[in-house]
Amino acid sequence: MENYFEKQFELRYSEIDKTGVASPTAILTLLEETSADHCHSINYSLFDLEKMNIGWVLLAGYLQMDRYPDYKEKIRIRTWLRNYSTVKGFRENIIYDEQNNIIGGAKSKWVFFDIVRRRPVKIFEDIIQKWSFCKEEYINQDITKKIEAIDAANHIRKFDVNLFDTDSNKHVNNIRYLQWVYESVPKEIVDHYYLHSIDGRFIGEAQYGDTIVSLTSEGVDPNTFDHTIKVQGNNTVCATARTTWRKIIR
Repeated sequence: MENYFEKQFELRYSEIDKTGVASPTAILTLLEETSADHCHSINYSLFDLEKMNIGWVLLAGYLQMDRYPDYKEKIRIRTWLRNYSTVKGFRENIIYDEQNNIIGGAKSKWVFFDIVRRRPVKIFEDIIQKWSFCKEEYINQDITKKIEAIDAANHIRKFDVNLFDTDSNKHVNNIRYLQWVYESVPKEIVDHYYLHSIDGRFIGEAQYGDTIVSLTSEGVDPNTFDHTIKVQGNNTVCATARTTWRKIIR
């Protein structure tokens, strides 16, 4: 494999959940950090792009974890760009443990975005040349297919969008959506199962001051759930997702 970027992390106490392993949001944060460093490595950091009123906006993503790392465990994340279009890019990720075993992976679809004009723009040719790409695909999951929103749910939670929920692009950070999804999953599932996979689509924007409604309903298969994040009042759908959960073996 060529044209990849790697970063190593040691899991910190603040990234560990009540079961003693890294939380799903911690893993997404480390994936985001790796992507940000990949941008920085070619002198197009997210802050450099922000000065040009440009940002990368997540459209779709898939995370799959066979196990979550422990406190103080070292992991290595390998990331690369699998494909480009004029305004969009597809990113792949593999997560390794210290013994070089694969413990998880992720893929995502991004759009190069004018933050002020609120519309996609052409990816800089210099970025394409410096990043290049590798056509290898780790997870065979189609993240271009639509995930339908649900209107009714067995489990509902509401949250206010606060300032710390927003990022440098001035919209709600994608990791916050996972937290809202996670909070609306039944407690008996969260207590006895771990999040094996999440497949998500990002559709609309939530703004500071909005009230978010997180809807969760049991899926067709056992231990699967369908999710929708909406803005209360205007019912704007911000995100949809499907999750699968596996029994925790103690």
